[in-house]
Amino acid sequence: MLLENLINKRVSLVFLFPLVLGMLTVLTFQPYNLTFLNFLIIPCLFAILVYVNKKSKSTYRKKPYLINLFYIGYFFGVGFFLTGTHWISNSLTFDSDLNYLIPLSLFLIPLFLGLFYGVSTIIVGPFLKNNFPSILFFCASLSFLDYLRAKIFTGFPWNLWAYSWSWFIEILQILNPIGLFAFNLLTLTIFCSPLLIMHRKNNLNLSIFFFLILLFFSNYIYGSFSINKNTKFINNLGQNENNLTRIKIVSPNFDLNYDLSQVELNNQILEIIKFSEPKKNEKTLFIWPEGVFGGYSYSEVKKIKSIFQKNFSNDHTIIFGINLRNEYSDKEHYFNSLVAVNNNFEIIYKYNKQKLVPFGEFLPFEDFLNDFGLKKISRGYGSFSKGTKQQNLIIYDYKILPLICYEIIFPEMTQNTIDDLNFILNISEDGWFGGTIGPYQHFSKATFRAIESNTYLLRSANKGISAFINNKGIPIKRLEPYESGNIELKVPLIQNNFKNRNDLIFFLLLFTYTVIFLTLKNRFK
Repeated sequence: MLLENLINKRVSLVFLFPLVLGMLTVLTFQPYNLTFLNFLIIPCLFAILVYVNKKSKSTYRKKPYLINLFYIGYFFGVGFFLTGTHWISNSLTFDSDLNYLIPLSLFLIPLFLGLFYGVSTIIVGPFLKNNFPSILFFCASLSFLDYLRAKIFTGFPWNLWAYSWSWFIEILQILNPIGLFAFNLLTLTIFCSPLLIMHRKNNLNLSIFFFLILLFFSNYIYGSFSINKNTKFINNLGQNENNLTRIKIVSPNFDLNYDLSQVELNNQILEIIKFSEPKKNEKTLFIWPEGVFGGYSYSEVKKIKSIFQKNFSNDHTIIFGINLRNEYSDKEHYFNSLVAVNNNFEIIYKYNKQKLVPFGEFLPFEDFLNDFGLKKISRGYGSFSKGTKQQNLIIYDYKILPLICYEIIFPEMTQNTIDDLNFILNISEDGWFGGTIGPYQHFSKATFRAIESNTYLLRSANKGISAFINNKGIPIKRLEPYESGNIELKVPLIQNNFKNRNDLIFFLLLFTYTVIFLTLKNRFK
């Protein structure tokens, strides 16, 4: 009786239930990985939309018809982002001047991003019935709004439904031929499969249900075969590893501090060198994380040149993140950069970050918002400038695609590269997120990029997960967020001939789903 009363109350069905469902979705992503909950959450969202769509013409007729459908998606989205992105507010705790923004970031971000789900449900809601074509249309709409979220307003493709499978490596191998957004659409379809067995008398629905189950297990078999075949291939390459360079990924586990004195900075560099364990006669590429220089620019820390000369040799190259100043411009520009230096602390290669974090690395409408005392979260210089060119670094025998921090969440950053690539390099400062779920979710995105590109991915993250990830998304060696030290490997030279290149398959599936809905919507009960 209580449940029936709740269902019949608009406030419960339109506002409360969707909000709770959205909040529960955080349990399906890293580090919890309770993916099975999505087989309940997504069908429940669909069922609520169908029920309210029907009742809006009677029970809820006193309210505007479409607003009910918008509220369902919107409050679901608010719950989804409230629990899934709450870690962002932790970055504001490092500057006491920004503490007042913590409640705003905690709630304003979900209140804004929830609009994507609200728009999705107001578009499809009026057409939904409890049948298979409606399920396809529902999945197509959610996946398309996920795609828009990943592309507009600088893009934020965080926690797409596909990422709830990040622990299930065999299932993920299909990413390479079809891409992230097509896999996201198929993932939503699989999650909606329980809806097909609600009408046991409908033999067609049952047939479609078993087809989806067969599709799922066929994908698992394909993934297992692909991984096993790759293992044999890599083992054969390993016979020539004596010709490869030793690579060390270093994770120092430093506390985030952007107010280091010169003495403190020197001590910090000496400590990360100790973790690196350099051997002067051993050819080695060292990979340090993004924030080891505490926000100082390259020109400000040249005094440590003697430390590098003392501890490294001509056989060593060190990669790390640092701020670079553009000295060839009338206006002073600073970049968040990745550089490779030799033992004399001379820059050999550099890359300027292209995907900057809004409010973290640049302030939108800076001239206007500065008048209200707002500034970017990271240290100094005003807003960073955006890098304009993406090109591979060539170090020793390796052709390397550099990505800094949150650039790893964007599939197009790897799709747009040239084919001749040996591994992806991702450095990050995850200390901003403290002991939250953020570092675990961040790492899961790296797994996807490795599979999509069919290439190794090397990641060094301070207070995040550092790892060697092979071309099938399997972490070979890793350091947890609370660990300090190094891991090393001779990364095999493989060619990524089967890299996913674009989102064409996603749009083909989207078109197919829509056509099926328009053709069959009146033929299913």
